[in-house]
Amino acid sequence: MKTILNVIWLVLSGIWLFLGYCVAGLILCITIIGIPFGIAAFRIAVYALWPFGYTTVERRDAGAPSCIGNVLWLLLAGWWLALGHIATGIALCLTIIGIPFGIANFKMVPLSLFPLGREIVPTDAPFASR
Repeated sequence: MKTILNVIWLVLSGIWLFLGYCVAGLILCITIIGIPFGIAAFRIAVYALWPFGYTTVERRDAGAPSCIGNVLWLLLAGWWLALGHIATGIALCLTIIGIPFGIANFKMVPLSLFPLGREIVPTDAPFASR
């Protein structure tokens, strides 16, 4: 079932969100300071491409640097990506078939706003990294 959902997701919105995260990652990797943010963008790009079967969990070892980094992320790229998720989610929720995919987009908004200090894990083992 995850495969079917992921293929439909890829066609409806996954490829566009993936490209948006990749563009944000490339722009952020231009400077040395932005490289950690670019890596986070590429990590989320893969998650935005195939989201079903994966979830995000909070990393316990993330501290103050990830909090500061999240504030910088929010200002540099996070709000643009969150707007993309919100717009795509609203568009998908206009049809009955698209409602689950719209909800999946809305669930990605917090991750797109504050990605640092989070880890993407399979839904089979959401507590394995703790």
